Amino acid sequence: MDAAQQEATARARELQRNWYGEPLGALFRRLIDDLGLNQARLAGVLGLSAPMLSQLMSGQRAKIGNPAVVQRVQLLQDLAGQVADGSVSAAEATERMDEIKKSQGGSVLSNTTQSTTSSGGAPTVKRVVREIQSLLRSVAAAGDIIEAADTLAPTHPELAEFLRVYGAGRTSDAVAHYQSHQS
Repeated sequence: MDAAQQEATARARELQRNWYGEPLGALFRRLIDDLGLNQARLAGVLGLSAPMLSQLMSGQRAKIGNPAVVQRVQLLQDLAGQVADGSVSAAEATERMDEIKKSQGGSVLSNTTQSTTSSGGAPTVKRVVREIQSLLRSVAAAGDIIEAADTLAPTHPELAEFLRVYGAGRTSDAVAHYQSHQS
């Protein structure tokens, strides 16, 4: 890989970090490991071609163009968390992945409500935050969200902060923001 290609890949990964909270290669590898998938199965569940998945993972492409695929990524992240905390078995995860594969997008909140609850039935903070992030990021790119936040900042600083934190920030920062604003 020459210097121009390395620079383009680094730029794509930085954009991914801004849009999705981390480079897609790391995110997809974690989903593969956590859910016991291979790349072909992950591509199938997401509704991407295997070459497109590979390009996103390697940083040859920066953005997932289809909002329904972005939502499926979010649903898989939620599912991986449920598998990790033991609230969903491997067999249930396989069944849910088939449901995720069939999902067509639409409202992030309505599509994920049943899969965003803890075993006690209450939504977890991290899952709520990820839904908000996914919704914002399906509407606009991080740079556009930051530009909108900069425009709002002089007259509506709290709203500007919300857009920056949830629309372009890391999930951990958004969780901290969410928790600091709960009564």
